[in-house]
Amino acid sequence: MSEELRRTIKIGLISGAITLSLGMIGIIDAFNQRFVITDVMTLGELLLFIMPLVAGYLVSSRLQKSSLANKFLHGGAAGILSGVPTFLLILLTLVWESIRNSFINVKPDLISILTLNNENVVVGGILLMVTFGILGFVGVGFALLPERFRRPISLSLAWTIGSGVMSDILIGVLRPRLSTDALRSLFGSTGLQPVPFAVLFVVLTAVFFWWRQGGEKRYHSLRQNLTPSQQKSSRRISISLLIIFLLILPSLLGVYLSEIFNEIGRFILMGLGLNIAIGLAGLLDLGYVTNFAVGAYIMALLTSNSGFGLSEPISFWLAVPVCIVAAMFTGFFLALPVLKMRGDYLAIATLGFGEIIRVLARSDALKPFIGGAQGILQIPSAKIEGFIAQILGYVLDPINNFLQQFELGILATNNNGEIVFGNPPQLYYLFILASLLMLFVSRRLNNSRTGRRWMAIREDEDVAAAMGINTTNAKVLAFTLSAASGGLAGAIFAAKLGSIFPSSFELLISINVLSLIIVGGLGSIPGVIVGAFALVGIPQLLSEFAEFRLLLYGIALIVMMLVRPEGLWPSEVHRREIYRDGDDETNPPVNETAVPVTAKS
Repeated sequence: MSEELRRTIKIGLISGAITLSLGMIGIIDAFNQRFVITDVMTLGELLLFIMPLVAGYLVSSRLQKSSLANKFLHGGAAGILSGVPTFLLILLTLVWESIRNSFINVKPDLISILTLNNENVVVGGILLMVTFGILGFVGVGFALLPERFRRPISLSLAWTIGSGVMSDILIGVLRPRLSTDALRSLFGSTGLQPVPFAVLFVVLTAVFFWWRQGGEKRYHSLRQNLTPSQQKSSRRISISLLIIFLLILPSLLGVYLSEIFNEIGRFILMGLGLNIAIGLAGLLDLGYVTNFAVGAYIMALLTSNSGFGLSEPISFWLAVPVCIVAAMFTGFFLALPVLKMRGDYLAIATLGFGEIIRVLARSDALKPFIGGAQGILQIPSAKIEGFIAQILGYVLDPINNFLQQFELGILATNNNGEIVFGNPPQLYYLFILASLLMLFVSRRLNNSRTGRRWMAIREDEDVAAAMGINTTNAKVLAFTLSAASGGLAGAIFAAKLGSIFPSSFELLISINVLSLIIVGGLGSIPGVIVGAFALVGIPQLLSEFAEFRLLLYGIALIVMMLVRPEGLWPSEVHRREIYRDGDDETNPPVNETAVPVTAKS
């Protein structure tokens, strides 16, 4: 058997195993309820048909010197082979009637999808394999396209499919601004209508093609030809437009999407904090939820009317600095016992701290002080009142009156002259303010001497110590400053919910924050934002994700480690650490932290 044939069989069977796994886990059936193209293709069918396309593309990419006929032959074979595991499952359901006792997701609905809704399941299975073979040919044809065509088509397909998947969100945003007939012409109950889908795909392909063929160069050339004063004006205009967009965004999104953005903002806050410890200093902290819990409980104790904490509660704004300082003290004291630990041992120790906090919060011993399993209730919302609210009202009211002409608005005072951050669109501004503050702090730390010390410790702690860096002080400072952002997120979280319970501070919080940092890019501030949108925003937007969230997190982490270990938006420093000396980014080097073995002289 030739190497080419062996590779084709391997790619085809692996693709088939992935498709089979998606079906038996239940993802294909669950996602089949959501149309991408109305009455044409569902998201489940897209997941079913995607792997033979990928198989054909991969086979063709690895047969660079083969003839055109040989590429199509191998691509079609890989496509057919990717249907073999699924076809075997279809046959298995014929002879094993009680298969659902062992594989509960192998339902009649799934078999109907796999057999292309054919009454004869054997014929349907054969048709599926033939379809997979054709898709393998399509994958080869796509691989043969020149790069200048292939990339624009890929991007436009991704954006168009994404628009179809998120159609119910787009409908909610556009409903106040478009007529019912216009919405029906664009969208079905879910998904884009076929004609708008095709038009959007063609337009986006043309735009991306123009951008790659000359638009990008013209843009950069235009920016380079600007005088310093023009560049400064351009930067100011861009920042002003961004601020205006962020201010009016809640009125565009509505309550549901604003709540999703608030969740994203909460994880951005925690991600920026944990990024200091892990991304900059290389300290693997799995107990970050501790800082989040401390901030939330301190806010509850200082502001709640439930009988815990202060007899005369203070305002949210006075409590926030206390929450941040309390979280920093927690980070400081928890750092002291683990200063000598590294790597896995540090991760296990910090994981233990996170579990200790959760158990203490739930325990009867602390129930008289923090409520135990019943938590703390009656936490008031954050609000601005008095003289400051009056001043802000003078500024905000005219702006709101103007924006109401366009059915838009921003933060406004209520009938009592107060600005209350009570519902999701109002809380959005609180999360934005806190996130911008932490973005500023994180950026300054990245470019500071302290940040460079942390990077040196992350690279090699022994060498950093030999260079004169006080590694003990630097690590304690990293843990302490990292905790501040977690405390701030916890404080806002408590005011947002109005009540807190120990169940809100599980280990899963730390895992989620760590995951978004890895997916976004270690040590990268934009990476934290991208990771939060990818791992928090998308699952919130698609209700079908809820059942498979942890599974998809795991898949995302594995794929990132294999395909793009530096993350979606890595920092340049971290990228250089992974790909030293111009290594090919498609073949990451062997782990360079391993100690080389030297021969004895």
